[in-house]
Parts: sequence; structure tokens; C-alpha cells
Amino acid sequence: MTGFASSPPLAGSLEPSAEELPVLARIAGLLQDAKLAILTGAGLSTDSGVPDYRGPGSVPRTPMTYQEFVGDGVLRQRYWARNHLGWRHLRHADPNAGHYALAALERHGLTSGIITQNVDRLHESAGAVNVVDLHGRFDRVVCLNCRRVISRSHLADELESLNPGFVELVEAAGPIAAAPDADAALVQEEQIARFIIAECEACAGMLKPDFVFFGENVPKDRVDRSYAMVDAADALLVAGSSLTVMSGLRFPRYAKKCGKPVVIINRGPTRGDDTASIKLDAGVSPGLRYLAARLPTGAKSGG
Repeated sequence: MTGFASSPPLAGSLEPSAEELPVLARIAGLLQDAKLAILTGAGLSTDSGVPDYRGPGSVPRTPMTYQEFVGDGVLRQRYWARNHLGWRHLRHADPNAGHYALAALERHGLTSGIITQNVDRLHESAGAVNVVDLHGRFDRVVCLNCRRVISRSHLADELESLNPGFVELVEAAGPIAAAPDADAALVQEEQIARFIIAECEACAGMLKPDFVFFGENVPKDRVDRSYAMVDAADALLVAGSSLTVMSGLRFPRYAKKCGKPVVIINRGPTRGDDTASIKLDAGVSPGLRYLAARLPTGAKSGG
């Protein structure tokens, strides 16, 4: 059975280079009859205008830890001021060719599920359904006291009311550089010092984005569901992740231990390269489009 097209075109080349094609052909052959578990990272979203954390050319960043966020009011104020700006950028990001390719693989019954380390919800926007948002979601906020969850857009309205003119003042100074977790750099300290953070409307508790900070553990149910996706698959495809943190690295290590092939497509080295049956050092979207167009749409459709 023939393959399928995966996405609308985006700016720039979506075709693999001549050097990449032989490796992609080997990957397609390895995965030809396999049901895939997919693990994705920030490198998948760079074609959507979301900067990477660790890819080649990325600006060095030091993400805030959970302990800093809850323990230091000044750092928490800085975080929310920058997040208020970065969120405005991230919410306008659209799925790219790679997201659409993976959604197409799912739609044709070729995946056991998608595990993403991204918080941008672009897999879901592209139409994927069976997704574990391993590190949480940028579009929700949780109260650490009463555990009430609100939308990030609702909080944005409240922060706008508390800080009229803040966004316009900062943006007038130049473009905002946003990180994959909606943090924003290059905000002046004197601007941050005037920023008023919001409290929970129900209990006046501390609000936190509903994603996992450094120093926090990924909830056990998400980890268990992710392992189940690997168990239900014949192979693991890693797309756009440097696998620097253990929350993602554990899955290729587990797949290799289980004797399942691991394919990694990522620009630059990863911490899990030693687990890979095949590694392609390249941008993600062209490779995923190539595979989506060549893997047989009927393989494993009843699994």
C-alpha cells in the first residue's frame, strides 16, 4: 500500500538533502513493518518559530528551578514578567510539517502513541490524539495551594489588568526572544521590578504554569503511560530531542533494553546516541515528511 502526504508546505526546504536520503532510506526499511512509539523534543518545534534549548546555535539559557520559583518572590516576579511576554509569542505558533507528519502516522494506525517533552501543544493542534504531554502544558496554570486549574489566557487577561502598558513598554525596546517554555529574555530589571503577579482567585495561593520545572518530578501516571506506549510498539522514533534530561532519555534506554530498534533524528549529538540503531543528524521536519510518505499506511492498522 502506498504512503501519504503529511502537511501543508512551510517556508524553506522540506526536502531531505542528498546526503540525508540514504540514511532515511535505511530508516524507512528498518521501520517498514513496525508500530512506532514517538518521542519528541524542542527540535521538532523550531520550524514553528519556537527556539530550541540546546540545538546548534541556540542561545544558552538557565531555566528556573521549582525550588527557585516557590522559594524566592523576586525570582518568581521575574519569571511571571518574562512568561507574560513569552506566552504571547508561543500561543501564536502553528504546527509545522513534522507535527503534521506524526499526526498522519497516528491517523493511519502506525503509532502506539506520541510522548512529547514539549509544552507547546502543537501535536494536538496538528490533529494528534494519543499524546502524553510529559512535561505538562503551557496553556494552563495551577494553584499550588488549592490545585485549581485555570487557562493561561484567563491569567493573561488578569495580568494585563494588573500591569497596564507593560507589554507595550517592553516591546517598544525591541523584539522579544521566547524560549520553548514561554520564558522571554532581554527584559530590563527596572521593568520587572514594577510587575505585579497574580494570585489564585479562589484562595490567594501561589500560581504556577502547569508544566514540570527543573527540580520537579514528572507525574507517575504520565511516565507509566509513556512506558506503556513503548511496550506496545515495535520500535521507538526520537525526533528533535537532545535527550539531555533523564525524563526523556529513559525511554530510548528502555527500548534498547527491551531489544527494540531506536531511531534518532536530531540536529547535533544527543545523550542517547549510544542507544540508536540508526541516527540521522539533520533537521526533523524533512525526515518525518519523508517517512510519512513512505511507510505503508496499512501496516499495523489493526493493532
